[in-house]
Amino acid sequence: MKKKGLIKPGYLFTPKYTNYIFSLLFLLYMFDYIDRMIVTSLFPFIQKDWGISDAQLGSLVSAVYWAIVILTFPISILVDRWSRRKTIGAMATIWSLATAACAFVGSFGHLVAVRAVIGVGEAGYAPGGMAMISAIYPKEKRSWIMGLWNASIPLGSAIGVALGGIIAAKWGWRHAFGLVAIPGFIIAILFFLVKDYKTVILNKQHHVAGEQPVTKKMNLRDKFHEFSSKPALILTYFGFSAMVFVTTSLLTWLSVYFHRVYDLPMEKAGPKASVVMLLALVGAPLGGYLADRWRRKRINARLLLPGLSALIGAGLAFLAFVVFKDTIQYIVLLLLGMTITSFIPAASATTQDLIHPGMRATSYATAVLIQNLLGASTAPIVIGWLSGRIGLPTALAILPVFLLIASALFFTGSVFYKRDLEKVAKIRMEAESKSKG
Repeated sequence: MKKKGLIKPGYLFTPKYTNYIFSLLFLLYMFDYIDRMIVTSLFPFIQKDWGISDAQLGSLVSAVYWAIVILTFPISILVDRWSRRKTIGAMATIWSLATAACAFVGSFGHLVAVRAVIGVGEAGYAPGGMAMISAIYPKEKRSWIMGLWNASIPLGSAIGVALGGIIAAKWGWRHAFGLVAIPGFIIAILFFLVKDYKTVILNKQHHVAGEQPVTKKMNLRDKFHEFSSKPALILTYFGFSAMVFVTTSLLTWLSVYFHRVYDLPMEKAGPKASVVMLLALVGAPLGGYLADRWRRKRINARLLLPGLSALIGAGLAFLAFVVFKDTIQYIVLLLLGMTITSFIPAASATTQDLIHPGMRATSYATAVLIQNLLGASTAPIVIGWLSGRIGLPTALAILPVFLLIASALFFTGSVFYKRDLEKVAKIRMEAESKSKG
């Protein structure tokens, strides 16, 4: 039973229990990305077995994102209107079982199909996790906590990319899928048991001159207006997509780049690429911390910082893929790995700041839909297609353009942030009295 006196201002539960929920959310996100990205370091092994093209290899990553694009929005409605813990637990169970199933496929087509099922599971996780974190922590810490949570993405990606090549070289690529599926399944079961927050009723205040405000249930038009009336929110969604095009391109192709350009075996190229991704362990939390600190002086800092990090990232990407080679190139790539992920917590927090509290999962699902449709699902195939025609180094040299676009979108959104924030309904979140079955 929760002791009221131990709950600090802004927290939904005691800090200890809140951090326990966060730990499970962190581990689930980490295994989400281990399961999602391990396939990239298996590319040469799968290509050797089945003789497929680079574009087909890219589709093994894109298949996950296609499923997310199709399902993230309807599943996010379940998150907002039904249950966070049940949806998250069910989704994590599905993606873990699908990852294990990849070890038993008999053809390339079957592997693409099962990879898509991984996306079915992952479609509801990010919106559900984002909504949970927004509800259980104080809003003043939102960027910082989201930075810590999003550090699980590069950690999981790095582990997946590093482990995949090592396991495949020793035991074969099928074993890599089977071994990483088990821990995520165990954590998924644990999440079914955590406490949740009460589902927020979607009401709005209707104002009539000279009369007391009347509370009315939001209709479909009101819900659409929550999004369409806020330019900062819309620009954040599209800025996210341009950034995700770049991060997904690097996650998918950087290990293969080292393999081809520097003739490294995949068991060495994978870990080398994973170190670049691991620098995001610094970039994401640091970006969240700086955004929250800056926000004390500039209310729109949660969009100013992403704009700045995208601009710096564009310069670093140009230096890495156009100007430098060898050791200097790798140092620049390490800096790039830290810089281009520092936008995530602040931009993610913006998707929660500027929306009705009862629609937070739906808001982030909209971001996921747009970023996956325009960024994550297209990047692996586009870069793979360009690689087959102009070479992988030249294909990766286009990435600075996307970072410049993202910077422009974030900076423009920052102009509207304060005005859009004033439109958001102020609603106090409440905890469920107990975990319901």
